[in-house]
Amino acid sequence: MDFTELYKHSNGLVSFSQGAHFILTAVHDRLIVRRADTFQVSRSWQVDLTPSPSRVATSTGSRRPSEPMSITHIGWSSDSEYVLAACAKLGVAHVFCMRDEQWHASIEAGAEGLVKAEWAPDGRHVLCFSEWGLRVTVWSLLTGNATYIQYPVHPDRGYAFRRDGRYFVLAERHKSKDTIGVYDAADSYKLVRHYPLPTTSMASIAISPSGNHVAVWEGPLEYKLCILSLTGELIGSFKPDPDPGLGIRCVAWHPSGMFIALAGWDDRIHILEHLTWSKVATLNASTRVPESVNFWREPSNWLEATEGRGFLSYERLNGTHSVPSTRPDPSKPHPKSGAVQLEFNKLGTTLMARFENMSTAIHLFSFPAPGEAFTPHLRSVLVHSRPVLHTRWNPLRAGSLVATCGASAVYTWSDEWVGEGGEAEEMAECIGVPAKNFEARDVRWAPDGKGMVLLDKETFCCAFEVEESSM
Repeated sequence: MDFTELYKHSNGLVSFSQGAHFILTAVHDRLIVRRADTFQVSRSWQVDLTPSPSRVATSTGSRRPSEPMSITHIGWSSDSEYVLAACAKLGVAHVFCMRDEQWHASIEAGAEGLVKAEWAPDGRHVLCFSEWGLRVTVWSLLTGNATYIQYPVHPDRGYAFRRDGRYFVLAERHKSKDTIGVYDAADSYKLVRHYPLPTTSMASIAISPSGNHVAVWEGPLEYKLCILSLTGELIGSFKPDPDPGLGIRCVAWHPSGMFIALAGWDDRIHILEHLTWSKVATLNASTRVPESVNFWREPSNWLEATEGRGFLSYERLNGTHSVPSTRPDPSKPHPKSGAVQLEFNKLGTTLMARFENMSTAIHLFSFPAPGEAFTPHLRSVLVHSRPVLHTRWNPLRAGSLVATCGASAVYTWSDEWVGEGGEAEEMAECIGVPAKNFEARDVRWAPDGKGMVLLDKETFCCAFEVEESSM
């Protein structure tokens, strides 16, 4: 694996273009576009972050006058023709064109403020979420017009687009009741359906990969999942028995849409099927790993031994082993327990899970393919010397996983290695990042799955696979 030099960034704002040909970075008030092959600067814009007179007049005074403004959100349009840069504190978003460096559009949120701005899937509309859940404004670059949708519940997890980008599903709250609004993105975001939800304090929503179902679940005080059609029909619900006492933390759809996995503040993962929406399996994450499970452990002091260069395989241990864990304090709010991440790989053959009370471990559950006996089970456990911060599946390859732990290293797992017998085998490796004073805190794959970006607090580098040449 080849690593690039270190480059600066602000607020973790680094993003590959959709074709992985360019990398967009924000450094304070400047947008920088680099070529992904040479890392030469291709475009650069300085964003005007001077407060307008109206913004100064409506300022709440929470920000010090001398505090510098900086870009808080960036993004590529779906065709990589435009780039977005927004400053939430200033309440303004800017759009720039890659083909015409002089072209520029500015969107001012006004007195309602701005907490988030992002692209719609068509790459010609920008979604701006206002402060205090007042409204979502959809701006069109084609007409310059805006569509206003009132009272969104959560600007970070209360909305979703259908996979084809046709419908925008938004969780709203009207007259103290949870509701869902379905809007036609192909027809100026006109309202198609509006219906109440069977929840009292909705936490989040997720649309199935097929686009036919919407999963909605309650907040942290009640363990309840509801499955609805896009038209609002309640077609299924789930509550575990016995009730674990707290709500749902993570939900993940199987890529086929035939199953949905959910986990709460305990160490159980419930699997529901799509015909009756009843539970068909329960996966337990115990601190005791049986002998039948592949147990991988990061070698101790390997970074010092290798001086942070090269790679080293995990230690594969036989027998029964224990995963380091912490005992949560139930008397305190938000106890450090339960799942913090659930995610299927591209084909849905492996479910990755991370639990807060076992922060140094990654659990991999084998999930049956169509036609196989339905017996999901714990397949592998990867244990590290530090808590795992981020874990990502490769977007194109089914059996490739990468993780970061805040060290000068990146950790990979794959089941694509072909052994001497011609059968696929697992491989887990620790790869040092050859850079001084660099701690990999986050990792993101390129859309083509051939490279990744590693982020520290103020710097980042990219890593690309080395293609072997045939002789």
